[in-house]
Amino acid sequence: MISVEKLDNELKQGKLNSIYLLYGEETYFLETCLKKIKTIFGETKQGINEIKIDESNINFDLIPNIETPAFGYEKKLIIARDTGLFKKEGKKKNVSNSEIIEKISNYIKENENFIKESVILIFVEKEVEKNQLYKEIEDKGIICEFQELKPIELINKLKNICKAYKVNVDESTLRYIIECSGTNMQELINEIRKLIEYAGIDGTITKKEIDLLSIKKIDTVIFDLTDNLGKKRIDEALKVLNGLIYQKEPIQKILIMLYNHFKKLYMIKIAQRENQNIADILVLKPTQTFLMTKYKTQASFFKEAELKKIIEELINLDYNYKIGKIDINVGLESILCNYCS
Repeated sequence: MISVEKLDNELKQGKLNSIYLLYGEETYFLETCLKKIKTIFGETKQGINEIKIDESNINFDLIPNIETPAFGYEKKLIIARDTGLFKKEGKKKNVSNSEIIEKISNYIKENENFIKESVILIFVEKEVEKNQLYKEIEDKGIICEFQELKPIELINKLKNICKAYKVNVDESTLRYIIECSGTNMQELINEIRKLIEYAGIDGTITKKEIDLLSIKKIDTVIFDLTDNLGKKRIDEALKVLNGLIYQKEPIQKILIMLYNHFKKLYMIKIAQRENQNIADILVLKPTQTFLMTKYKTQASFFKEAELKKIIEELINLDYNYKIGKIDINVGLESILCNYCS
């Protein structure tokens, strides 16, 4: 496996390998590298020297497409995306994944020189298991994992984008964008472009513009709702709740997310009482550790017994709603109002 930086440097030098496995959560940089590979590869014509493979045809079309000449072109570019071959479970048309994996692995092993001469084969996946095919690609080609960047890395990249467009923004504001929109680079770029266009050259992006223009992830809105609830601002809490409903977020999803959120706050209270590591208790990814301070701050608004009671009330609401005893919207508003009363 090689790093994203090393892969990027090789592509900048115009170097291409015959087999790639690109995977991970950071789709923006993955797709950027894929575009660079296609640029270096040169002119492509769909169905002739550029072939797309997926889970539905990987078993029957991959090997024949490797073996079929790219008429009029020196090589063929084959992109196999979301094939399902790197997952633990799953069956395809009465042929188990393990049989397909073995067939493709053996083909790559036995036809290494032919593949080098005739194709560039790229597997693109969200996540992978280190199975037989993985090991064969690792031996014959290049594997690169695209992990989500840490907040400080995201801040630096967003800052450079703003600088390129001559728009001012400070680090605390960029951190707020990440808190609102998450750590996916593509989503952050979409948000920062809107803000840059709104601010204009020599303009400044502030939290006010972010609240006005950015699409907040539901996790962030749940934080806002809980903040208002913890501070006994029931009008604002209900306003946030109604905003989610207005945006057509399913009320059942809101209930589940509130339950999970309050459960985390309750777990923090227990962890603090028992001197346990909060990051471990919350099972935060390395890119999410910045959320720990927010969780701890929110937990401080509530007593342990209060959090336990809210969780129990949310569980009871879910049950009573499912058996038709209560309207879920009314029940949810009632729980929020009862806490603040």
